[in-house]
Amino acid sequence: MRGILASSIGVTCAAALALPLAPPAAASDAPDAPDVATRTVGTADVQAGSRVDARAGSRADVRAEVPGSTQSLPLRPLTHDRATGAVLGLTPRTVRTFSLLGVVWDDPSAHLHGRVQVRTRAVSTGEWTDWRDVETHYTEHGADPDSPEAASGKTRGATAPLWVGESNGVEVRVLPEPDSGEPEDVDPVDAEADEGVSGGEEEGEGAGEGAGEVTTLPAGMRLDLVDPGEAESEESEVSGGSEVSGGSEGFGEGTGGAEPTEEPRTGVMTAAAKAASAANSALVPLGASQIPSLTAEETREELVTLRGTELTDQQQAKKYIGPRPAITTRRGWGADESPREKSFVYTSSVKAAFVHHTASGNNYSCSQAPSLIRGFYRYHTKSLGWRDIGYNFLVDKCGRIYEGRAGGVAKPVKGAHTMGFNTKTTGIAVIGSYGSKKPSSKAVKAVARLTAWKLGLHGMNPKKKTSLTSGGGNLYAKGKKVKMKVISGHRDGFNTSCPGGKLYSKLGSVRSKAAGYQGR
Repeated sequence: MRGILASSIGVTCAAALALPLAPPAAASDAPDAPDVATRTVGTADVQAGSRVDARAGSRADVRAEVPGSTQSLPLRPLTHDRATGAVLGLTPRTVRTFSLLGVVWDDPSAHLHGRVQVRTRAVSTGEWTDWRDVETHYTEHGADPDSPEAASGKTRGATAPLWVGESNGVEVRVLPEPDSGEPEDVDPVDAEADEGVSGGEEEGEGAGEGAGEVTTLPAGMRLDLVDPGEAESEESEVSGGSEVSGGSEGFGEGTGGAEPTEEPRTGVMTAAAKAASAANSALVPLGASQIPSLTAEETREELVTLRGTELTDQQQAKKYIGPRPAITTRRGWGADESPREKSFVYTSSVKAAFVHHTASGNNYSCSQAPSLIRGFYRYHTKSLGWRDIGYNFLVDKCGRIYEGRAGGVAKPVKGAHTMGFNTKTTGIAVIGSYGSKKPSSKAVKAVARLTAWKLGLHGMNPKKKTSLTSGGGNLYAKGKKVKMKVISGHRDGFNTSCPGGKLYSKLGSVRSKAAGYQGR
């Protein structure tokens, strides 16, 4: 989702090196008070550049201490590498075990004009990966400008999160670009990062006169390493391997064989966990980890129960709604409810759905999807300062659907997914990067199933357009009324490449399928 920016402020190459040696206090790697408060034992955030003992790389030791953690390491000026132009980063180092990473900076409105590249060391093999690019434009997924969430004073700028799998070593380099140019619709994590680095020797210190200008890097840049922790009985809740059972293709066609019936989990629940689960109490018992699929008739009956007097005469006469698909709840993917804001925020209705990709890479198995979601959730709340995970729903490559932001899957929860258009919409993110890689047919079908049901709750036709009012962004000024397709891609509301060209090209099929599921 590389944002297309109207302009950028250049400074000389030498000025690009005039970066602060240490970030301000807000960007310190010391844990903030709320982060400490969520820990059960000890602290998992480590000091920048510190070395951990021989046990620190052990998965068992880290898991035993906390159910998830974040290490925050300030980026430092590098001895200039004339071969790449890198001016900021981290030299190779051993760190506590983590699985997801991203670069964060102080000002959420500041843009990173350049490339962020990382390589990591796998716990399982001890081998270092090749250099990989991290998607640098991400905060356009956030809350609307001037909204309470955006104005909280807690939010920060950041790259997209990159899933790297269990790792205990990391190296980072940041390469400023002389011209941000037009974003390429590719999957950065799949690029050959060692080849064709922009600028070569002529970027940064040591370049000859007239080498051009590079943009200023945001202040307070740091690398956040996220250990998503392990959910209780995770392996029993998500089918193993890289594929889900064959029944997952039958979402919404009835409960017979579509997915196993799950008993409500009986462990002790915190007040926040009870609240998140109770938001779905009209659909499933308290503590349920899975919301089962329904038949078309069962869904129409449920629609009357859920919305009753709110239904129009037309909706009463003909209920166009897709069968409810199976949805894994927050409890099902192992959400620790303590990092999020305790209250839920709703919008009045859902008139449109925006489709996204997470830009986190495609190197994951479906059994790992809950871990990725816990990583996104922690990254959004702890690193970016959002009130909760931004997306309303997530879909993995095997077509499994997950509840995102808390508040109830059948309710109009206000998310932080499409800056400027979070009101009266829902945000659906397909886990992965789809600029150059096609999404799976199961994922596309799941998006169609989900939108047919979710939009059907509010009487919306997936093949039509609707009117939305912009909350402010780089395509539409705040207050401007915009005609938008009922199922749109992120790029329709904000000048970005999200959800990737390959996924965006499937939205026509999603609209047709969703309308068919609704019986139109």
